Order: sequence, then structure tokens, then C-alpha cells
Amino acid sequence: MAQEYRQAFNQAATDPAAFWLTAARDVQWDKAPTQAIDDSKAPLYNWFPDGKLNLSANALDRHVAAGRGDQAALIYDSAMLNSKTEYSYSELLREVEIFAGVLRDRGVKTGDRVLIYLPMIPQAVISMLACARLGAVHSVVFGGFAPKELAARITDCEPVAIVTASGGIEPSRHIEYLPAVAEALALAEKSVRDVIVSHRDGFEHSPSEYQDASEVNWLDWDELAKVAQPAAPVSLDSTHPLYVLYTSGTTGSPKGVVRDTGGYTTALQFSMNAIYDVHPGDVMFTASDVGWVVGHSYIVYAPLIAGATSVLYEGKPIGTPDAGVFGRIIEDHKVTTMFTAPTALRAVRKADPSGALIAAHDLSSLRALFVAGERLDPDTYHFAVDLLGIPVVDNWWQTETGWPIASNPLGLEELTAKAGSPTTPVPGFNVEIRDALGAQVAAGDEGNIVIKLPLPPGALTTLWGNDQRFIDTYLTQIEGFYLTGDSGFLDEDGYLFVMGRTDDVINVSGHRLSTGAMEQVLASHPAVAECAVIGINDALKGQRASGYVVLKSGVDTDEETLKKEIVALVRQHIGPVADFREVSVVAGLPKTRSGKILRKTMRQIADGKEYTVPSTIEDPAVLDDLANYLRPQG
Repeated sequence: MAQEYRQAFNQAATDPAAFWLTAARDVQWDKAPTQAIDDSKAPLYNWFPDGKLNLSANALDRHVAAGRGDQAALIYDSAMLNSKTEYSYSELLREVEIFAGVLRDRGVKTGDRVLIYLPMIPQAVISMLACARLGAVHSVVFGGFAPKELAARITDCEPVAIVTASGGIEPSRHIEYLPAVAEALALAEKSVRDVIVSHRDGFEHSPSEYQDASEVNWLDWDELAKVAQPAAPVSLDSTHPLYVLYTSGTTGSPKGVVRDTGGYTTALQFSMNAIYDVHPGDVMFTASDVGWVVGHSYIVYAPLIAGATSVLYEGKPIGTPDAGVFGRIIEDHKVTTMFTAPTALRAVRKADPSGALIAAHDLSSLRALFVAGERLDPDTYHFAVDLLGIPVVDNWWQTETGWPIASNPLGLEELTAKAGSPTTPVPGFNVEIRDALGAQVAAGDEGNIVIKLPLPPGALTTLWGNDQRFIDTYLTQIEGFYLTGDSGFLDEDGYLFVMGRTDDVINVSGHRLSTGAMEQVLASHPAVAECAVIGINDALKGQRASGYVVLKSGVDTDEETLKKEIVALVRQHIGPVADFREVSVVAGLPKTRSGKILRKTMRQIADGKEYTVPSTIEDPAVLDDLANYLRPQG
């Protein structure tokens, strides 16, 4: 194992207090911490309990003070509007100061919650940083989320204000936000004082039409900003909550992940140094959404904390206008580091199997491509490596952890990559594989992926308003460990392989089989763009595996021949034990907006069970079409 990585990992494992106090020196503190961790309430832990700082000051003020105010901080690139807007650090700081002043003038104070319901526009970044400046706890909800889901989050975190916009723009339509906000307010069990609206042209509704019929103040962002005075950053305890982020696919009572301020700031700065190798003056393009944890960490906070330039992209990987748009953005903005989801790469590959549209652009500035959000199958990995000729880094993490659990640490040293693996655990994440009874398993054997407590800085500290739910959900199955809910294995070199959620391990005639391993085989067929394998209840075998494949654009093949070839591939690579016989060619797979395939929902349909369409689904019509293939037969 490479020496520099191993040394850092061992230091973080054997003396985490010393390791993270050293890492914290890269952060600007108002009062530097002398204590690394408070374990007095274990299994609940707090990092740097005696430290004080402000994240907004770390992301903006310190860079301006260091003389880099003229450097680009944020580039807004909208394929929807065919426009680009650049904000220097000084300009972005001014926007954040003013909007923090707006919130302060409206009575928002430290500890209050502010719900942010915005599309991918600069106001989303500005409002998040303005909340951080005041110590208000923000909760970002996808713009366009259904009113019922928005209402559930209002009820749970009780915001005093909502920040929204006239609407969001999709390739084929405009989505009006204000009617959804009004309906959510009517459904919510808690009241909101203010709704602050950023005006966008081309939308039907305006704040004024809701004012008379509501006790809520419907206000215009620009009008408030004209009279607001800039707000200085508030010095906050390291343990002060920065934001609440609700996990995707939440059903029933929302599950709000709570992130602290000091631990998160330290972890993100460390990750930029050790993992992403992004530094002042670099340009980072993260093709995600601020509604996801990836957007929080690597569109908004980490690039700015590191003093880099962040590209905020409003558009899709294909269709705005074509599958070469990522290449255009890299060329236009001299992107040095890019981050996207495997599903985006698969969409590009489906539309343009050779990647020629991206390759037509000047990609010489790009040093590395990072990928997370869904398992990066080897076939997609090789497609990206062959196309770009640079390190393609699968990194695995969760909403709960806030930053990568496992990744190739390019900032420490580049390790030899293995297709199908996000490489090794990151310093601070002590990963083990345990069986259902909690016993450690041998190298190469699949089991539950767990992380030894305490989790490193930057991970969730609790669930909003419910410590016990946090403990019961994540910390009780194996004492002293955090349960990730994913299954996988560590090989003899210490490389982690994540095979899927633990409920994606199926039992066929007594044999436990990984659907992730089967998907890897299906994806290797040259005609397949993307795929999913699920376990369906079977009276004889317990479960049987069923595969669903989406073909690459332009592929002309006989479906029956294709199915036979895929079945033969699974028999060859997994073995007859899989008893794999069912393959359906489908137009698309149902996904969340972050690119996760909705395998659980697919299983529920296939087993004839009641199901709820998750609020985070990208295109409900895809699920409706797929239901014809999934519904129980006979």
C-alpha cells in the first residue's frame, strides 16, 4: 500500500484527536479548538467543542482578506438561458453580506431555520452562505418538490422563512414554484413568517397575488436587498448546526441529517487537500444539484473554503443541447476537476456511445474526474477512462457522511485504481465488514459495511430533533459501529468494493447473491447502456433474479439473441447458482434526481405490494412504463 496514504490513514485511526486538530489548522477559527472530540454523550460525539468560527467567513471573507477578491468564486452557467455569469470573491461576498442583512432585518437570528426551495441559480448559493453567516440553520429542498413533501419538511424543521424563486426551467417546460409553496404552507402543521421570492422572467405567478389571502409575508428578494445593510459573520460554536438535509426517498416522518459547523468545515478543507487535490485558483465543476449532499459539499462549501472557483450548472448532461455539454463547460471555464454521477456518464454513453461530442472539445485543463451517487460499474469506468485519459475516481459516501468514505486520495498520492472499487477508505473512516451477527469476515467475503465510531468530522451528528432515532437507525445493530446499510467486501489489498444496499442481496434457493455483481456482468455487454437487477419473490426458490437493460443509442440487435447472450454471460461469470433467466429490454430505468435507481420500488411493484412513488423521482412516467414489465405474472 502506498506510503503517504497509509501513514495518514494510520495516524487518523490510532490518534484521531491529534490528526484532526492538525487538520483543523487549515481552517480560520475565531477561537482555535484545543479539544478534538467530546465523547461524554457517546455514541453521540461532537468535534472541536471549544472552537468558534463562521463557515461563511472561511468560504469568502478570508480569501478577500488574503488579496484574492478579484478571483472568480462562482460561475453560473445556464444551458436553460444560454447565459453565463461570473462572481468574483469580492462580488459574491457582497451578495452574501446583503442577503444576510435581508434575513437579519426580517428577524432571522442564530438558530432559526430557513428553508431554501430554489433551482440551480446563484441565489441558492447566496442564500445558503447568508444563513451560514448568521448562524441560521438552512434546509435546502429541491426546487419543484411536491407540495406534500415540502410541507412535511416545514412541519419537521419549523422554518421562520422560506427562500424561493418564481420557478425552475427544464428543457421542455417551466415549473411554477409559488403555487407549490402556497399549497405546502396550507398543508404544513407549522407556520412560516416570511416567503422571500427571487424573481425570474417568464413565470406566471408573483408574490403579490398570494399576499392578501395569507398571513404569511410574501416578499420580493430584490426589493428587500435594496435597503438592507451588509451583515458581518457571527462567531459560532463549532458544534452549532449548519444545516438539515433530508435524505432522498423519505417516507412517513422525514429523516433530517444534521451537519455541524466546525467539523464540516475542517472535513471539507481536508477533503480538498487529500482527496480532490483542489486548491486556490483551480476550477471545480460539480454536475449535481444543491438539493443533494454532493451539491452542498462540492458545489457550494468545499470549493469556496478551498479558495477555488465553482461552476454552478443549470442544465442536463444530455439534451441541453446534446451529449457534449460537459465538454463545452470544461473548455469554456478551464475546469481542472469535475464531479458527476455514474448515471450522467451512462446517459452520455447511451446518447453518444463513442463520447465523440465531449471529445470534440478542448479538455486539456481537466486533471481528474470524480464520480459518486450510484455504483460506478466497470464498463462505465472504462468508458470514461478511455474517453478522457485522466484519473477517473469512484468515491463512495452518503448524505449522512457529508464527504467520501472511500476514494482514491489524489491529493495525498494516486493509488492504483481497480475497476468496480472506490479504492480505499479515506483517513478518518475506519471501515470493516461484518456479518449479520456482527462478526468480522475474511478478506474477499461480502458482508455489512460498517464504520467504527466515532465518525470523523463532517459526518452527521444526529437527526433533527431526534437523537434516539439516530441511535436506533444507525448505531445499535453492531455496538461501537455506524451501519451504512450497504453491503460489500474488502479485498486482500484493502480496497473496498460496494455491491449495493444490504436489501439488494437476494437469496436464490439458499444461495446469497449480490444483484450488484450481476449488474456488473449485464453492464459489460457491448449493447447495454445501463441496467438493474432485482430479486423477485418466488414460491419455489425464495427469490429469483430479474434483469432490466437499456440499450445504447443506435444499437440494432435482436432482443431474443441479446437476452440469450446476457443470460450466458451471467452463467459464465456468476455461475449456474444464480439461476438467471429473465431479462427485459426497457426504454428507461426509474431514478431519483441524484441518479440512484429505484430498485426497492421496482421490487415492490414486481412482488405486487403497495408502493409509494418516491418524491425524489426524476421522471414518474419511466416507472409507469416499466410497471408493465414488473407486475406479477400468472
